[in-house]
Amino acid sequence: MDSPTSRTVTGHIDVHHRGHGFLVVRPTLTSEGLSAFIPPPELKHHLADDVVSARITLAEDGRWSASGLSLVHRPRQELYGEVVVHEERVLLRPDRDVGAGNWPLETDGVEVQPGDAVVARIDEDKVRLVRKLAPGADRSLERLLLRHGLRREFGPEAHAEVSQVLARPLAREGRRDLREVPTVTVDSPTTRIIDDALSVLPAGGDGALRLFVSIADAAEFIPEGSALDREARERATNVYLGDTLLPMLPEALSAGSLSLVPGEERLCVTVELRIDPEGRVTSVDVYESLLRSWARLSYTEVAAYLDRGEVSEPMARVREAMPWLRAAAARLTVARAGRGGIDQTRDEAHFTFDEATGEVSGIETERPTTAHALVERFMVAANEAIAGWLVERGIPVPFRVQGEPEPQAVADLDAFALHSGFAAGLGRTLTPLSLAAFARQLSGVPEEAALRSVMFKVLASSRYTVVPAPHFGLAARAYVHFTSPLRRYADLTVHRALKHYLRGRRDFPHEDPDVERLSLHLNERTRRGQRAEKERHRLLEARVMARHVGQEFNGHITRVRASGLLVQLDQPLVEGFLPLEQLPGGPYAPEARETSLVGPTRAFTLGMPLRVRVAFTEEHPGRIGLTLVE
Repeated sequence: MDSPTSRTVTGHIDVHHRGHGFLVVRPTLTSEGLSAFIPPPELKHHLADDVVSARITLAEDGRWSASGLSLVHRPRQELYGEVVVHEERVLLRPDRDVGAGNWPLETDGVEVQPGDAVVARIDEDKVRLVRKLAPGADRSLERLLLRHGLRREFGPEAHAEVSQVLARPLAREGRRDLREVPTVTVDSPTTRIIDDALSVLPAGGDGALRLFVSIADAAEFIPEGSALDREARERATNVYLGDTLLPMLPEALSAGSLSLVPGEERLCVTVELRIDPEGRVTSVDVYESLLRSWARLSYTEVAAYLDRGEVSEPMARVREAMPWLRAAAARLTVARAGRGGIDQTRDEAHFTFDEATGEVSGIETERPTTAHALVERFMVAANEAIAGWLVERGIPVPFRVQGEPEPQAVADLDAFALHSGFAAGLGRTLTPLSLAAFARQLSGVPEEAALRSVMFKVLASSRYTVVPAPHFGLAARAYVHFTSPLRRYADLTVHRALKHYLRGRRDFPHEDPDVERLSLHLNERTRRGQRAEKERHRLLEARVMARHVGQEFNGHITRVRASGLLVQLDQPLVEGFLPLEQLPGGPYAPEARETSLVGPTRAFTLGMPLRVRVAFTEEHPGRIGLTLVE
């Protein structure tokens, strides 16, 4: 019998490499989520991502524990592991972040040796060999892909549909023709997937500008329920692993026939915004269009124009449009500043690779420019305008929402700011405008990067849901992802919904439960992709920093733990761990809010600059060990 302290639930398993796990029950529209500890004996025959039913019990310390696990569904079909031999039995020792126990391995006569890295298919209570990895193969990458259920290859049905799409003529009928409107794309020079294009028509008598944000019409070519759609839905998003891209759609489409390359006719969905001189969006028009990009510009070229008036050769053809693009971005910037929210662009680390060997060779820092800010303003404005358009018409889609920060997080930020010499005075409730006012204090100070990294930690995680709710960080009443349908399934879903409306459909169910189920799936797959990206990036960072063991770097504290400090280096942009026992002048203890480690004569505080030395690196789990330089 269920009670407030004991009940039966269904959830999925997260496995910890130390042998225990957690039963995770996701929140729904009507119930809160929870996490219950699974002790090692209960976990023995289960794997990460197994869906199980279990009895959970609430302990006196307020924590849940799970027992009596019963398998409901096992989505995982293959395991990565290493061959072990025990008492003449050949076993698979799986990735310890996936499974705690060894599995009998059927090799079907293929010779294997202890220590061989293999992929095996799960067959009830045993596993069957699929392939051995070659001696020079990247074991870490194979382990990562199978750990997170990520696939490089598309199935034969999807490939067959790609051929059909490539052979299909463009259906131009019924679309607004924007081919003669000066239109540009702005991206990194290495980007091959171009799904957004920009154009602005000059002000009329009332001073209003017409901004066109045109997005590749992927929905026109990928029918719902098709093999391509099923693959895209399962993947949910592009995953960037530094040296490997796992695309949501085959690159023959996303980087080929659907990409908005210059000079080629493309089908698009366009949102046209009328922006008055004060930056208000006074009207929104959405329609299917026919487009031809006039020029492909890089962020560097656009920043050179915005900052110094330099006109590159590719820009010459659209030179007259550039001042109007700048004017539209400036208007949107003023309007956005008036309602609050914070600019979430920040420095990003990018890996470089040796062309001959493919090995990671270094880490470069890409700093946001005026061009990044311009494009970000247009993308946010388009996403927000589409969200409002959908809400007005009662069309259910996966909305992107971000709740208000937790009161404790606000109190922590307030205390941290005061400790760092800033008077935040945020009060009990944080608003987008009050956060923007605090962020303005940090502009230009030497510790800005460190302080902003702490400020970002206050923000709640964003998620998809069918319920249109505000997005705190953007100070938006409603928000969707619309601008990247070649990279994200949420955007593709939004495109389909608005195209249904444009073609006459009106019978949309209110807060469609199918859309909410899709939203939960997208949240899970997005988190999974982000975890994989983070793990791979940490491994590549460790590989690079292994060449710098013994060298000194400047950095700042980004997180305080009872066991030590996380320190982000200023250059290269990587994070390492400085253990408590390496700190002189102890003993140290964390403050209640974990903003400082306090000792008898000194303290180490979030954001504090430090000089550190790289002591060691470990590729698994991607660890960089630091010592303090006095």
